[in-house]
Amino acid sequence: MTSAPARTAEVAGTFLRLGLTSFGGPVAHLGYFRETFVGRRSWLDDREYADLVALCQMLPGPASSQVGMGLGLRRAGLPGLVAAWVSFTLPSAILLTLFALGLSALGGLGDAGWLLGLKAAAVAVVAGAVRSMATTLTPDAKRASIAAAALILMLVVPDSIMPTALVQIAAIVLGGVLGLAWLKRPHRGAQDQGSPAEAAAHEARIASRGARRLGIGALIAFAALLLGLPALTAATGDATIRLIDIFYRAGALVFGGGHVVLPLLEAELVPTGLIDHDTFLAGYGAAQAVPGPLFTFAAFLGASMTTGPTGILGAGIALLAIFLPAGLLVIGILPFWERLRAWEPATAALTGVNAAVVGLLGAALYDPVFVEGITSPGTLALAVAAFVASTMWKAPAWATVIGAGLAGWLVL
Repeated sequence: MTSAPARTAEVAGTFLRLGLTSFGGPVAHLGYFRETFVGRRSWLDDREYADLVALCQMLPGPASSQVGMGLGLRRAGLPGLVAAWVSFTLPSAILLTLFALGLSALGGLGDAGWLLGLKAAAVAVVAGAVRSMATTLTPDAKRASIAAAALILMLVVPDSIMPTALVQIAAIVLGGVLGLAWLKRPHRGAQDQGSPAEAAAHEARIASRGARRLGIGALIAFAALLLGLPALTAATGDATIRLIDIFYRAGALVFGGGHVVLPLLEAELVPTGLIDHDTFLAGYGAAQAVPGPLFTFAAFLGASMTTGPTGILGAGIALLAIFLPAGLLVIGILPFWERLRAWEPATAALTGVNAAVVGLLGAALYDPVFVEGITSPGTLALAVAAFVASTMWKAPAWATVIGAGLAGWLVL
């Protein structure tokens, strides 16, 4: 049996490669994760992966990073969670910090050919993930109908009626309700559940780390920081505590992750003079061009502050503060989620939620992935080539991404 340090090192190495190559935003990240951990490494199956995605979609914070933390926690406990987060986050955080420190030396990146190629590769990766998950999780008419309902809900409800993040949560809840009312408990054979020895080993790993006790402590810490930091800021006026408070609240209160956090950060930082508007927009543009989670935009902002901690210190404080709520929630909720999955009504509801997740990914494949990634006949051709390479020829995700970037640089 693999030792705990070896599993942690495996998590770190795998997520470092993903952190260097996972372009395309949170939806694309879920595709990369699925291809790596379900398709290639078999750390979990499609059903377990969809369960984890559904849980993280319902939590506030950066969903793809929380899925990564959950994968690391499942594989190697708390050290695995830390290793997954550090390895997946560090590449983009370093790049954005360097960009903040040398902003005048960089120009616009929005129309660069290599970036267009990377966006086209994201279309291929997400399309492959939707295709594979649909085959596994929506094999019959009822589950396909739930997926279609979630997709339709996501595409037709305008932001003026309900924000996209809330529509996403509503689609997941609808899937769970329909699953509970409509679906019989599915038979979970060896292909779905894994061998008894593997299941027992996984349960033993969870129990041996006192996960439930640790989870309760993490949830208490999450709430204490959320309530205590604003009061502490008001009482002390300390610039460092204020910085921690701003980014912690951003990570703790924003559903949907990614782009959804940007208006909140702008409202907190620009009107107060902590960062000027042009710098904010320049950093936002650069954040689209780097791999890894969009929440690493916090590193750029922390490094660009006009007062208080700034530079590398500001980047580190902002980065830790914005991701800390996500880690605490994953630690706090995941152990109880594992037990909940074994309860019969929850299993039926999760079957519906899994189908809804396929619909959500299908909707996201259209908007924003396809809408933003396919902007010309050339990008469409590149996306088709990348799809064939990754799904038919089984090229690894990193090779597909790098190849698409090079092709975009040469021909787009």
